Amino acid sequence: MTTRGTPPAPLSVVIGAGGTGGHIYPGLALAEALRAAVPGAVVSFIGTERGLETELIPRAGYRLHTVDMIPFDPALGAKRYLLPAALLRSAGQARAVIRAQGAHAVVGMGGYPSAPAVLGARLAGLPALIHESNAVPGRANQFAARLTPHVAVAFDRSREHLAGGERALTTGMPISAALAGLAELPGHERAVLRAEARRALGVPDGRRLVVFNGGSLGAVRLTGAAVGLAALWQGRDDVQLLIKTGPAAMPDAAADLAASGGQRIARAVPYLDRMDLVYAAADLVVCRAGSATVAELAATGVPSVLVPYPHAPGDHQTHNARVLSDAGAGLLLPDGAATTERLADLVGPLLANPARLSAMAGAADPGPHARAAELLAAEVLRVAGVTLPLLERA
Repeated sequence: MTTRGTPPAPLSVVIGAGGTGGHIYPGLALAEALRAAVPGAVVSFIGTERGLETELIPRAGYRLHTVDMIPFDPALGAKRYLLPAALLRSAGQARAVIRAQGAHAVVGMGGYPSAPAVLGARLAGLPALIHESNAVPGRANQFAARLTPHVAVAFDRSREHLAGGERALTTGMPISAALAGLAELPGHERAVLRAEARRALGVPDGRRLVVFNGGSLGAVRLTGAAVGLAALWQGRDDVQLLIKTGPAAMPDAAADLAASGGQRIARAVPYLDRMDLVYAAADLVVCRAGSATVAELAATGVPSVLVPYPHAPGDHQTHNARVLSDAGAGLLLPDGAATTERLADLVGPLLANPARLSAMAGAADPGPHARAAELLAAEVLRVAGVTLPLLERA
């Protein structure tokens, strides 16, 4: 077990989150909201050494403790029989962290570090809350929901899959303050920001921007289709492609764009750090359907083509995507159909039909996502027993 970061403060909340950005970024948004609600409070995280948390959490300025947990994954084969022992060991490590931090409450945001954090809280006699971000919960939160009466969800449709789901609080998906601010901008200010964002991203005047976003690690399927589309459309002067590849695929994607001539209208990047600028500038997003991405699209009203990751547990990305497709705010495209040719047939007519794009943007239901971080922070403080005098003293 290792620890990184800064020392504890009088009010302490420990968040279990890890694996992918879909669990980590909402946890960071919650941490930001907790610090805003109680200045001087310290929020720390429990994760593992294998996920993106080892990079994203310290980079955001939060302390990360790692525990020796293995995934809740049937693909482990015979190793799955080690899961109970691994869970008990990592829960003991989490309990030690929780006590050392002087935590008032523990939050499980999903991903396999979430379960030992919540179990560790129970062993330490402290209140815990879980937040389920997907329309269909992951295995870790399905287990953790049995350990605490305090449950929050991003989407109402996940209630039926969780123990105690009928009493769950719908907070929406915590998104960053920058994205929440974008979601709440009035139309004229949004137009001004759009122009600034397009300049910042180098989008030429008169071109529609299509963003390909494969999630926190990128997606081979989407990157390949986007590079092919850039080659197919290289002679066009009315479109620009921005392709998030993930760091591993970046060199090959850039080389393929250069070799095919696609770099004339496309740029590949390993990360998209300023998602507020990306959403402000984009005319259409082609993406995986992770819960954070779906919530961001719903909140910001950007039209989308959603290509769910086919191997997600419980096919939860398809269920996430239907939150937007059922409302008419996005189009659902199965992974196997996400070829260059099919995307050209789908995206081309959309870009040529501004009225259709506007209707899709208007169909997006922002729900509570823009305020979700604040709502969830308030619930965490309530569960922690933080009273108004403590808030005033902090």
